[in-house]
Amino acid sequence: MANRTFVVGVGMTKFEKPGSREWDYPDMAKEAVGKALEDAGVAYDKVEQAYAGSMYGAMGQRALYETGMTGIPVMTVANACATGSSALFMARQSVKGGLADCVLALGMEKMQKGSLGAGVGKSKVTIIDHHLNSMVAGREWEMDKAPMPQMFGNAGREHMEKYGSTPEHYAWIGWKNHKHSVNNPYAQFQQEYSLDDVKNATMIFDPLTKLQCSPTSDGAAAALVVSERFVDENDLWGQAIEIAGHHIATDTPDSFEDHSSIQVVGFGVSQRAAKKAMDEAQISIDDVDVIELHDCFSANELITYEALGLAEVGEGHKLVDEQATTYGGKVVVNPSGGLISKGHPLGATGIAQCAELTWQLRGKADARQVEGARVALQHNIGLGSACAVAVYKPAS
Repeated sequence: MANRTFVVGVGMTKFEKPGSREWDYPDMAKEAVGKALEDAGVAYDKVEQAYAGSMYGAMGQRALYETGMTGIPVMTVANACATGSSALFMARQSVKGGLADCVLALGMEKMQKGSLGAGVGKSKVTIIDHHLNSMVAGREWEMDKAPMPQMFGNAGREHMEKYGSTPEHYAWIGWKNHKHSVNNPYAQFQQEYSLDDVKNATMIFDPLTKLQCSPTSDGAAAALVVSERFVDENDLWGQAIEIAGHHIATDTPDSFEDHSSIQVVGFGVSQRAAKKAMDEAQISIDDVDVIELHDCFSANELITYEALGLAEVGEGHKLVDEQATTYGGKVVVNPSGGLISKGHPLGATGIAQCAELTWQLRGKADARQVEGARVALQHNIGLGSACAVAVYKPAS
C-alpha cells in the first residue's frame, strides 16, 4: 500500500533577469534549500535523498556542497521545462514507495538572455525536432529563428481559426498575469500594465507580444517531501500539505497524427496527466480553487484551460470573456504571476509552482491569497514532451 506524501517545507529565491545578480548554482541552491529547511523546521541531516533539477547546469551534488555534504544519494534531473516538477515527482516516488521518509527536491537554472533555441550540442536530433517537423509539415509555415514562440503562437492561431478566439483574449491573459505578480516579491517583474500596453508591446510571433511571453530567468526553488510517519514524528501537521495526486505524461502518436499545433505543444499530454493526477486525488476540476499553470506563452494558458477541463474544447476564450480565471472568478489561475511575469528559470519553475500552492493552501500567500483555497492544482509542461500535473490538499 502506497504511503501518503506531504510537502512540509518550501523555499525559493527571487527570480532574476539573467546576469543581474552575481551568483552561481551552489549559491542559489543554498538560498532556496536553506529557506525550505527553515520553513519546515527540519535539519539538513534529516534529508535522506535529493533530486536536483537543472536543464543547463547539470550540477547535481555539486550544487549542494555549500549547503552541506552529508553523503546522501543526489540525482541530477533534466526534463526540459518540466525539470523541476520531474525532480519533485521523483522525490515523491521515493517517499510514496517507502524508500525514504524525507527527500529534497531542488530546481535551479542560470540562463542566457534572449529566446530559447531548438536545442544544444551538435546532434541533429534535438528535444523538439520531432515537434517542429510535425508543425511545419502540417501548414505552409517556415521555421522561425525563435522556435518556441512560433510553436505556441501557431497553436494560438489554430485556436483562432477553429474556435473563434481573438488576439484580445491572449492579451488579457498576459495582462492578468502581470497584474497578479505585482503582489509577488519573488517575481522577476512586479509592474502592472494596461491591456493596451500588453496589446501594443513588441510583436514576438503573431498573436503573441512580448508581454505575453515568459522571459528567461535565473533562480532556484526547493521543497521537502516527507512521509506521514515523518510528519507525525516531527509534529508537522500544522504546516503539511499533501500531494494527493501526481502524474507525468509523455507524447503518444496522436500528438502528431494530424499536425495540429495545439496537440504539438502538449494538449494531449496535459489532458492525460491531469486526469491521472485528479483520479489519484479523487477530485474533479470543479473542486479546484487555485491553479499554477504553465503559461510559457498566453496561448498555452488558454489552450490548457480546455485540457484541464475548465472549459470544453474550443471554449477556453469564454473563460476570458467572463474573467473567470482571476480573483472573484471561477478559479484563480497563476496568482504568482505565472511564468509570464514571475519568470521561467527552467529547472526551478515546477518547484516554484509547488511553493506558491503550498503557501496558498496554508493561507500564507499575503496579498496574493485566494480566499478559502482548499484544493490546488499544478501544471508544468516541457517540450517535447513531458507534462506534470499535481494536486495538493491541506493535510488536516
